[in-house]
Amino acid sequence: SIVRKIAGHKSNVLILGATGTGKEVVARAIHRLSGRKGEFVPINCGAIPRDLLSSELFGYEGGAFTGARISGAVGKFEYANGGTLFLDEIGEMPVDMQVTLLRVLQEQTITRIGSNKPIRFDARIVAATNQDIEQLIQEKKFRSDLRYRLSVIEIQLPLLRERGEDVIL
Repeated sequence: SIVRKIAGHKSNVLILGATGTGKEVVARAIHRLSGRKGEFVPINCGAIPRDLLSSELFGYEGGAFTGARISGAVGKFEYANGGTLFLDEIGEMPVDMQVTLLRVLQEQTITRIGSNKPIRFDARIVAATNQDIEQLIQEKKFRSDLRYRLSVIEIQLPLLRERGEDVIL
């Protein structure tokens, strides 16, 4: 019922819950019920090496760095334009990248690596983590202002063992 209520809003969503509680299932449901025409684009922020995270999220121009494709590459933000970008394991994102992400969320633009031209995007941001965000903030591993930006709507998923009817589904 919560997903149905919030799906039509453009606001960013932060989904909190332990591993296995269905955070991505909820994120996909939000996208499916949102009416957004673009893609659901998931990215695991904890699985991508920090050196590659910028190019994955924001894309790059041809020849921007050694090993870059000549044609460049579209990043996840551009690819999710008109849809939903799911930032899974956001608690694993390096703090320096959090600063960049905060700016992107504020400006609603990205700049590809090797470019000076900002690109506007219209993607709903849904982020999720199984970590204790408040503890990460206290340990200076997660920015409180980024949490504020991401958690316009916050969903705390209970443990699956507390939702016996969901196991059957």
